[in-house]
Amino acid sequence: SKQSSSTGKSTLAELEEWLRELKLEDIFELVSELDQEDLKFLKKGVDFNLKLAEHGLKYGSGLGIGKATDRLLKQKLLVKDMAASARMLTSAAADARMGGAKLPAMSSAGSGNHGLTAILPIWAIKDFIDADEETMLRAIGLSHVVTAYVKAHTGRLSAVCGCSVAAGAGATAGITYLVGGDVTHMEGAIKNIMEDLAGVICDGAKAGCALKLNTAAGAAVQAALFSLQGVNVKDTDGIIGTSTQKTVQNMGTLSTDGMIETDKA
Repeated sequence: SKQSSSTGKSTLAELEEWLRELKLEDIFELVSELDQEDLKFLKKGVDFNLKLAEHGLKYGSGLGIGKATDRLLKQKLLVKDMAASARMLTSAAADARMGGAKLPAMSSAGSGNHGLTAILPIWAIKDFIDADEETMLRAIGLSHVVTAYVKAHTGRLSAVCGCSVAAGAGATAGITYLVGGDVTHMEGAIKNIMEDLAGVICDGAKAGCALKLNTAAGAAVQAALFSLQGVNVKDTDGIIGTSTQKTVQNMGTLSTDGMIETDKA
């Protein structure tokens, strides 16, 4: 509508301001509020992004990482576990998208590649766990909100790779939810992936993004599973704070204050 286009910016700013104040428990509570309309919308995103993945696997477009992974699995040089499945599906979609496939993607926090990373690693693990479609979609909803939450701190575009830290955090929260973790486990998983991938730089959107999405998807699975095993990075580690909120704030400081020169360079 006319009204929203004129106030679009301030509405977004207000939304981001509201997001920044949330704790992980607050975000987790939003998941139970998703209604059938929301779930239908989330499923549309899955369908869009899966089509991209199928295209990438079939044609090996872009860098062809998804297709190469598929070949390596068939040659028994890689094993089809949760992480490999997440990596293959996510990178295949990035291959297609960065290779210019004329197919839509559902974005997350304003970025198509964030959308691939926030959605596909979660969907990819469905064969390994016992979860119905609604639970899968709620996990994906959680992933979108966590992604937006991190982006609200780091800014729209930064020298930090948002697929790694923002969408990666979303994906690992969703995966933790699916494998039966609680908010404490999610908090741990987000800290794990932040510690792991905080230093990945963004050097622009291009075919090579598929490599970063591949890494982020695998790291998201690993961070979630580690957290359920009691592996949690402590807040004595540099970038990690006492809570998810503090950790994400630290990430924001690194991204905005710390990396302006990186961006220019």
